[in-house]
Amino acid sequence: MTFRERLRALPTFPPGLPPFGVDLDDLATAPATPQELFAQWFDDALAAGIGAPHAATLSTADAGGHVHARTLVIKDVTADGWWFAGQATSPKGRDLAENAHAALTVFWRELGRQVRVTGRASSAGPEAGAADFRARPDGSRAAGLVGHQSEPLGSRQEYWDAFAARLVGTREDPAVVAPAWTAWVLAPATVEFWAASDDKGQSRLRYRATPSAPPETDAWTKELLWP
Repeated sequence: MTFRERLRALPTFPPGLPPFGVDLDDLATAPATPQELFAQWFDDALAAGIGAPHAATLSTADAGGHVHARTLVIKDVTADGWWFAGQATSPKGRDLAENAHAALTVFWRELGRQVRVTGRASSAGPEAGAADFRARPDGSRAAGLVGHQSEPLGSRQEYWDAFAARLVGTREDPAVVAPAWTAWVLAPATVEFWAASDDKGQSRLRYRATPSAPPETDAWTKELLWP
C-alpha cells in the first residue's frame, strides 16, 4: 500500500457527530458574538472529554510574507478577543512585531468541528504579560527564563543545565518574570465556525466584525458560507 493509499484509508471523523448547535435557518437566534458561540462549543469539547481542547494553531507571517505556524494554548477569550502568550523575542513575537495580522485555528476532531479566528494581535501590556508568566507551572516558567527559543543548540546537556538552574531560581523567587514575556490578544475581524455531519455535509457560519457600526446596533454580521 502506498503512502497516499494509507492516508486515504484513514477515517476523518468518528460516527455520531453532534448537530451544529445553532439554528442555521434563523441566524437571528445565533449568539450575538462569536465569543459566546465559541464558549458553547468549548463546553461541548470539555463534556466530550477531548484532550487539550484549548490547543490552537497560531499562524503568523513576517514582513516578507513568510508564513509560520505553531501549536499553543489559548489563555483566555474575552470581549477583546482570543489571548495567547510567549516570548516577544520568539519567532511568533518577531512576526507579530512586523505584521500584526494573525490567525488561530482550533480543531476538535471528535466533534467534527473547527473554529478559525482571524484579525490583528497586539500586546496586552507588561502587567498582563507578567501575570500570565507568574500563573504558569514551575517547569514552564523555568523554560521561559532559559530563553533562546528557536536558536541553534549546541547539545541537549547545555539545555538541561540551563533549565535545571532556572528551575531552582524559579522556585526560590516565584515572582521572577522573563523580561520579554508577552500576553497578546487577537482582536477578531472574522470568526468562522465549521462543522461536519454524518449525513448532511458540512456547515459554515461566519461572524464578521463591523467596528464602525453604531453602539445601538449589532457589532457582528452573521452569514452562512458555502462549504
